[in-house]
Amino acid sequence: MSVEIRELAGIAELKAAEDLQRAVWGAADPPDASDLLLVVQHEGGLVAGAFAKGRMLAFLFALPTATPGVQHSHRLAVLPEARGLRLGARMKWFQRDWGLAHGVELVRWTYDPLRAINAGLNIASLGAQARIYHRDYYGEMAGINAGLPSDRIVAEWHLAAPHVAARAAGERPAQTGRRLPIPQDIDALVTAAPEAALRERLRLRAALETAFAAGEAITGFDRARAEYLLS
Repeated sequence: MSVEIRELAGIAELKAAEDLQRAVWGAADPPDASDLLLVVQHEGGLVAGAFAKGRMLAFLFALPTATPGVQHSHRLAVLPEARGLRLGARMKWFQRDWGLAHGVELVRWTYDPLRAINAGLNIASLGAQARIYHRDYYGEMAGINAGLPSDRIVAEWHLAAPHVAARAAGERPAQTGRRLPIPQDIDALVTAAPEAALRERLRLRAALETAFAAGEAITGFDRARAEYLLS
């Protein structure tokens, strides 16, 4: 399938991005509205989509920050039926190219450290690292994020770093470090055994807060074993 990745153009595409967000996160999770996307885009943010045959399959939204050269990446959504196309990674590499062309050196975003699929993309594929932990960052959430405290870690993606450039070129640098396991599928665990899922949240919270306080950072992720690498 031929896929075009580009910035969104016009209010119709921005409204289509609202529909895509609802399809991915559920109607109970309010989408970022088209008027907000338009303003942020005009003020130097990135609002992009992946299209096939005129249909939007993925969406990315990133904002400028108060620090020159630093961007906050707020949303990345891929329709379930398009997830075999590796659009998450392709959208992020588009973001890197866009950022380097617009003077962005560092991109930050938050993600749930219990989600192995996100760790595989953010840490293993892209080469982001993490050293900041936020407890219950968004408070109680709805949709696919319901059921657990909304703990998040901050991914830091240094766009010009050698290990990131190597991944952009298709290389996979060796990853080493102290290992910290997580569940392979936290969503399935929340559904089948919510108390066990909560124990996993609290276990990982304690382990990462202790590691970060001691000066360690997440520098890798082993997809096959669902293990963070700390160094």
